[in-house]
Formats: sequence, structure tokens, C-alpha cells
Amino acid sequence: MIITLKKGSKKKETDLIIGKIKKLGYKPHISKGKDMTIIGMIGEYAEKYRDIFAAMEAVENISEIQKPYKLASREFQKNNTVIKVRRNVEIGGKQIHVMAGPCAIETKEILFKTAKIIKNAGATIIRGGAFKPRSSPYAFQGLGEKGLKYMEEAGEKLHMPTISEAMSAEQVELVSKYCDIIQIGARNIQNYDLLKEAGKQKKPVLIKRGMATTIKELLLSAEYILSQGNYNVMLCERGIRTFEDSTRFTLDLNAVPVLKKLSHLPVILDPSHGIGIREHVGTMAKACIAAGADALILEVHPKPEEAFSDGPQSLLPDQFEKLMKELDLVAKAVGRELL
Repeated sequence: MIITLKKGSKKKETDLIIGKIKKLGYKPHISKGKDMTIIGMIGEYAEKYRDIFAAMEAVENISEIQKPYKLASREFQKNNTVIKVRRNVEIGGKQIHVMAGPCAIETKEILFKTAKIIKNAGATIIRGGAFKPRSSPYAFQGLGEKGLKYMEEAGEKLHMPTISEAMSAEQVELVSKYCDIIQIGARNIQNYDLLKEAGKQKKPVLIKRGMATTIKELLLSAEYILSQGNYNVMLCERGIRTFEDSTRFTLDLNAVPVLKKLSHLPVILDPSHGIGIREHVGTMAKACIAAGADALILEVHPKPEEAFSDGPQSLLPDQFEKLMKELDLVAKAVGRELL
């Protein structure tokens, strides 16, 4: 249930409504716009208390959210969410950000070398996996906390925010300790304990769409995080599995306008995983910007042939530098900014 307050409502009146919601055993979710304040009363049978709130002086209107994902929907919040990360990085506004780095944090030297390369080219966020979910149990699984410490050190030295993946509920606090953004990978999109734990943190969360997940399921997974009180959620399209086998996955560009219509949350695209072939990553990255992406996440490695994971889709430094200049042109063409 959505409770819309009258313009100019006093804090005392707002607090009275919030207190009533809590007394009834529900958690209030507050969305403040420039001219309007909306309070979401989300939960089973909330609508039976409609008349109680309709009688309050500060209430302008009460409506139901039709979508199963309540807090993620445009019905709850009309304006786009802009997520403040750190170091003046805001995702969801006019500027498009690029998160880049190696698929896995292999050594401190490679991470630092790659981080310097991407910063010089114009990227604003360092990416890298400390915990690596792999199809084979014999493949490199990541450096764990040691890798996270390298990531934190690189971010501090280069004055850049960082993002890394948490694979379990137990890892969320650890990743949050060292990194600025918590990533939930495609394989864990319906790991609900993990999602709820990420929702208890204050750090922004990037959640990747599963390879066989619908847009509705992606939004419902985001709802798990939002429902715990963390409203800093980003939706990431990273390719879905179809009958096509000439690329690693099929990057679903359709998801961008659909998600933008259904939700107020920022939309991120991952063309590296989406297509999985180095020579085509740049083309798809430009298409992502043209489609309306708020940020990109790209894999870059100084020596992809020696990479512990995802070498075939990792961009070489000179390719990344050239691509960033091209992305800037596309961003300007659609009224956005990159560099």
C-alpha cells in the first residue's frame, strides 16, 4: 500500500503516520521527492488498514501497488534512483560510469597494474573477484580476504571506489568491510539468505540477472534487498542462455528499456559476460550506452592469455583505452556524459 502525503506536510504529521505503521507491525519505506513524500506500507493484508490512514489529515492519497515487486517498481517511486557510491561517484544520473578490471584478483601486481590502466583511460570504479564461483571445482576459486585487501589498497591509492562479489551470506560483511559495492552474481540471484543479508548492509548492491532468469524474477530478487532497508540497489543485465551457441550468452538489450519502464533502479550492463568474445565486447558496450545503460562493467587484463579466468573476453589495455573514447562519443550522442 502506498500512502502519498500532502505537499508541505510537517515532520510531526509524517512521524505520526510512520509510528502508526510500526505499531501495526509493518516496516515503513519512505521515498522523498522534490514535491512529494510517499510512504510504502508493504506486507500481507496491509490494505485492510486503508481507512485508518485515509482519515489522517496529512494523507493526500492511498493506492495499491499492482506489481509483485513493490519497492522496486515505478509505482512506488516515479523518479530515477541515483545511488551515491563514494568519491563523488553517482550512478543513475546523467553521467555514465564504467567499472573495469580483471575477472579475478590474481596477484597484487596485476590488480594494481590493471587499475592504473583503467583509471588513466577514464574508468571510475575498480572491479575484481576475490571469491570466484566457477563451473569446475578444480578451477581457480579466488584469493578470498587477501584479494579484498588488495582491492581496498588499490582503491585507496588510486582514489577509486571498488566492487567485488559475495557468494554467501557469511561473505557479505567481509566484502562490505573492504569494498564500496557488493556484487551478487548471476548464480546467486535467488540465494535469498544472501540477498537478505546484503539488504541489511548500507553499501550499494549490484545484482546480476541469472542466465535463465526473467526480468520479473530479477526485480523480485532486488525486492528482497530493498525490503531489508537497503535502497541502494543496481540491476545488472549480463546475458541470458538461449539456443544460440555462437556467443557465450545472449546479451538482452531489450531488458534496458523494459527495466527502465518497470523500475526506478539504475540499470548496469555487462557486455564482457554477455557476449564472451573479446573482439565483439566493444561493439556491444557501445550498444549498451545507446540503449540507455547507467553504467558498464567490463573485464580488462594486461595479459589475457595468462588470466586465471575469462581471458578470452578480457580487453587488452589499448583496446580499452580506444573503447572509452568511443563510448564517450556515444554517450554524448544520447545526451549523457562519460569522460
